[in-house]
Parts: sequence; C-alpha cells; structure tokens
Amino acid sequence: MNQLQGSLLASDRTSSEAELFTLEVLRCNPEDSSVQPHWQRYSVELSEGMTLFIALSEIREQQDPSLQFDFVCRAGICGSCAMLINGRPGLACRTLLSSLPSPTRLAPLPGFALIGDLSVDTGRWMRSMSERLQIWVEGAATERDPCEVEEPMEPTLAEEIYELDRCIECGCCVAACGTAQMRDDFVGAVGLNKLARLRLDPRDDRDDAAFYELIGDDDGVFGCMSLLGCEDVCPKDLSLGTQIAYLRRAMLREAL
Repeated sequence: MNQLQGSLLASDRTSSEAELFTLEVLRCNPEDSSVQPHWQRYSVELSEGMTLFIALSEIREQQDPSLQFDFVCRAGICGSCAMLINGRPGLACRTLLSSLPSPTRLAPLPGFALIGDLSVDTGRWMRSMSERLQIWVEGAATERDPCEVEEPMEPTLAEEIYELDRCIECGCCVAACGTAQMRDDFVGAVGLNKLARLRLDPRDDRDDAAFYELIGDDDGVFGCMSLLGCEDVCPKDLSLGTQIAYLRRAMLREAL
C-alpha cells in the first residue's frame, strides 16, 4: 500500500468515526397556530472548540434555514444569544459543546415575548424597565456643554461604577428569577443593578429618597426572595445579590 492510499483510508476512517452531537430544540412559531410546540432533533459533527452558537449556525445553514435564534457579537458581549440550555439560562456563544451532555435540550428564555423557536424579545422588556426606573443621569451634569471636560472621578469610584455597568442585558438573570416568573412587574436583578450603579454616580443630582421611591415595594427590592438564581447564571459574574441586599439595607436605614 502506497502512502497516498494509506492517507485516504485514514481520512475515510476519521470521517466515519466522527462523533455526532445531538441537540433537541423546542420549536414554536407564535404566528402559526396550526403547528403545536414540539421538540425537534438535530445532529452536528463535533469538532474541537465548537460552541453551541457554531452548532446552531451549522444547523441553520446546512439543515434547517427556518430555525430561529439570535446573535450579534459572538463574543459574550451583546447578550443576544441567551437561551435555556438544559433548563439553565446561558449564552450560546460562550457554551462549549464539550461541556454539555448529548443530547442537550434548548428552549427560549422564559419571561420575555416569544418571537419564534429560541428567539425572544428582550429589548421590549429592557426598555420598559429602563423607562420605569429612569435609568439615566439627571442633573446639572447633563446640561453642560458636551465639549466641556467633566470633573475628574476617583479611580476607585470609577472602577466600582464600571463593574456594575458590565451588565449586557442578556436576560439570563430575569429568566432564572423565581419572582420575575411570578410577578410581571418585578424589575429584576438587572434593573436593581442599574439603579445601584446610578446611585453611585456623582454626576446624578437625585437624592436617595428619589431612587428608593422607584423600587421600595414588592416589585422592587422587597420582591427579591434571595434565591440568588440571578447571580448563579450571570455570564459576567456580577454580584447581583450583593447589590440587591445593599439597596435593601440602605432603604431600611433611611426608614429608621
């Protein structure tokens, strides 16, 4: 047997022995009532370093162009590809198939309007939450000339604000929150984290009472059951439970 024949046989053997990974996707189209929600199986050839996003992209490109899921950055920054992965919220672009069992089940995030299959409308929910909590800087700082240099900020404070501002609004914390699944008006850990960040920002002129008025009920900090599901699934490892506890203690001190 010559070298070329040996290489071809090795290639054929490698191809035939390629490991297949199976995904079970919950298919649902809200605009087509004639088709009931159902699980559909797909198989992809497993390769080293393959992410769930890559697998779904291959399925859509090579097997089923009707499969719906979202993505933008593919780098864990935009939060668009969040979904339930074996019942746990996570980002498809940050999840390696090697870390998952086969078959793995995929479903859309709960708590958000379903667009189709794995695609949900997190933007509408996030916008409503932001408008309700007034997540923007208010005060003299917003009225200055945009060309004017801002007052310097202490590096430690700037770092603390930046840490809370790393939230990518993926919706994982909302999907993992028991209160959010029971109460439609609960602002969730993402909203409370944003308000905690804004409260630290010296450019905002609102006093603490103005902040607390926005979240001082069961739809705000006192609706949290402290299950820490939000913190467990946050892809940016934000201390969401700590921020909620901080706001709660600060409000109680204010009341006393």
